This record gives sequence, structure tokens and C-alpha cells, in this order.
Amino acid sequence: MEPLLPLPDFEKQFLVAVDASDTGLGAILMQDHVCERRPVIYLSRKLLPREQNYSVVEKECLTLIWAIKNISTYLIGREFIVETDHPPLLDLNRAKSENGRLMRWTLLLVLYRFNLRSVKGTENQGRDFLSRQD
Repeated sequence: MEPLLPLPDFEKQFLVAVDASDTGLGAILMQDHVCERRPVIYLSRKLLPREQNYSVVEKECLTLIWAIKNISTYLIGREFIVETDHPPLLDLNRAKSENGRLMRWTLLLVLYRFNLRSVKGTENQGRDFLSRQD
């Protein structure tokens, strides 16, 4: 019988799935194992009171920054995929934002090599559940 959370395989690509809600952040580090995608690490936390006032794109970007910082040991120096159900995040590097917070976060992200991929909200159940901190 295989363990619920397999050990990370550093020969395979990592995928980081992120989601934010009005109350919390959720992320899952995953890899393909034996023809199926399996979680390696689950992350979640409540939003701080000041973070609850962030716009939706700021909450989604905060989730990305927070998740990558927490699992940077697995990601630094290798290319990985980020999945989000928030399409505006896909334009984060190309957009000319007047938002200082988003610009600072974008500068932090240049340290990492990743591709952003959009997924439908219906495919986002695991991380969506983790972001609901009621």
C-alpha cells in the first residue's frame, strides 16, 4: 500500500496549486506518481485582518507568494508549474500595475522559474477547501 503523501521525487516536475478565499489561503504541492497527480504537501492559513481587505487579485497573489516561500526548498533552482483559478494572475508579469504591493510581489517571483496555468474553479476543489478557514 502506498503512503497518503508520497515522498517528493526531485527528478520530476513539481506543480503548485493555489487558491484564496475571503477568509484564508490554500495551496498544494503536487507531483505525478504512477500515472496520477498526488499531493506532496498541503498548506493553509487564515487571512490576517488587514489581508481580508485586499482585492481578489491581491489575495490570489498573496497565496502564490506565501506558498512559494513556504515550499521554496522544493522549488528553488528548478522549473515548476503554478495552477490558479484566477485568470488575472496569468498577466502578473506583463501587466503594468499601479499597485505597489503587486509590484513588490512580482519582483519576489522573478527568483523562481515557473509557468502559470489557469484551471476551472471546478478543478480547484482541494486547494479551495484549504482556503476556507471558517
